[in-house]
Amino acid sequence: MKILQKINIAGIIFLSIILAACSTINPYTGEKQASKAVIGAGAGAATGAVVGLITGDDSRERRKHALIGAGVGALAGGAVGYYMDVQEAKLRQKLAGTGVSVTRDGDNIILNMPGNVTFATNSADINGDFFAVLDSVTIVVDEFDKTLVEVMGHTDSTGANEYNQTLSEKRANAVSKYFQSREIQPLRLATYGYGEDYPVASNDDSTGRSQNRRVEIALVPLTKS
Repeated sequence: MKILQKINIAGIIFLSIILAACSTINPYTGEKQASKAVIGAGAGAATGAVVGLITGDDSRERRKHALIGAGVGALAGGAVGYYMDVQEAKLRQKLAGTGVSVTRDGDNIILNMPGNVTFATNSADINGDFFAVLDSVTIVVDEFDKTLVEVMGHTDSTGANEYNQTLSEKRANAVSKYFQSREIQPLRLATYGYGEDYPVASNDDSTGRSQNRRVEIALVPLTKS
């Protein structure tokens, strides 16, 4: 404890960011893997939050520890499922007819935002018509503050892998930055670019490629483990 007290806070924040970049989470298994492009995980303002970032096992666990250290209460037991059930219902209501799908994966909620309604071709600038949809998501995410928000960019396999990787990062980051501009706590957010690595359909035809160009948002309950 005495050692931690002597460490410059700026140094702790820097270290926490470096550690967060060392690993990433497979968007479908939730398991840790070597980082390909972790491009954002908010830094805590309070010392307790910063220490939480350092002591966690991976990016998601670090953010959980940091939020709990910052005083955000964790969910437990049957409260987890109920909390996510209510959040899911509100999201389905607000996003009906927008083109954004809402699916449940255990206690996690996945929002799938197709690239054709979110961004122009080869662009990371959010379509103007889509801001209202993101605002609807923001309202619910802000209300249910005991959730982590993981923004994940994906592309099809057309073009160079490096280009697709960069584009997926930029698009995910654009959505994450918009959430931050609407005062979603940065510590809740993590942003990942996966390029063409996780297709949900075949890249052999235009229909499949259209499905693969997407931004997904995973809402993960804040629990102690």
